[in-house]
Amino acid sequence: MNSFAFTGNLGRDADKRYTPSGDAVVSFTTAVKSGFGERATTTWVNCTMWGKRGEAVAEYLKKGTLVGVSGEVTLREYQDKEGQKRNSLDVRVNDLTLLGKKDQGEQGPRPARSEKQTQTRSGDLGPDPFCDDFGVPF
Repeated sequence: MNSFAFTGNLGRDADKRYTPSGDAVVSFTTAVKSGFGERATTTWVNCTMWGKRGEAVAEYLKKGTLVGVSGEVTLREYQDKEGQKRNSLDVRVNDLTLLGKKDQGEQGPRPARSEKQTQTRSGDLGPDPFCDDFGVPF
């Protein structure tokens, strides 16, 4: 079984083309980050979606969009313009999940807490950090 799943941000807007037989081909590159600090690395993955599914999501695949992808992976070797051997990680997308924009988690201040969230519990322990408007502790 050949299955590769990852999340990452699009490096550029998706490119939609059509084969001579009329099938849609949507291509995009995704930056997959791993590690942290000085050991952080980014791996670029070339993704391809075929048919009506790719055609339907192409307009939403903009630079910076965070996506979850799973599909069949291929490591392709090629020569660049200078004659150097290079590798390309290519994925034929089977499943795509739109997770949002890159900066969506950094949009600004959070909404004010409700009165229920800021009330103190008996015993004066301070605000209950696990309490929300529905009373569910998670």
